[in-house]
Amino acid sequence: MVGFQAQTIAAYDLSFAVGMNHRMTHFQHLFSGSSYAAGYYVYLWAEVLEADGFEAFVEAGDIFDASVAQRLRDCIYSTGNSREPGEAFRAFRGRDAVVAPMLKSRGLLPA
Repeated sequence: MVGFQAQTIAAYDLSFAVGMNHRMTHFQHLFSGSSYAAGYYVYLWAEVLEADGFEAFVEAGDIFDASVAQRLRDCIYSTGNSREPGEAFRAFRGRDAVVAPMLKSRGLLPA
């Protein structure tokens, strides 16, 4: 696997000087059991919620918009575990979460 990775990096003229944060073998544990893959999905879903939630402030034209912040507090932060999470997010955003803001933040969609 390390040899394949080195060949691929060379083929695309990527420099090792840039550094490798995650080598291919680092993600092998995702497939080594039945529970970790589901846990990793939760991390990605949290990123979706965070990016889409932040997008509410972007759409308001001010990342410190007081009315959006109050809605976030009322709909999500103050409810704790008393409300189903999807319902809380829908109350905040007025719709279900969408993946596009997370993809945009990762550079996978145009800004």
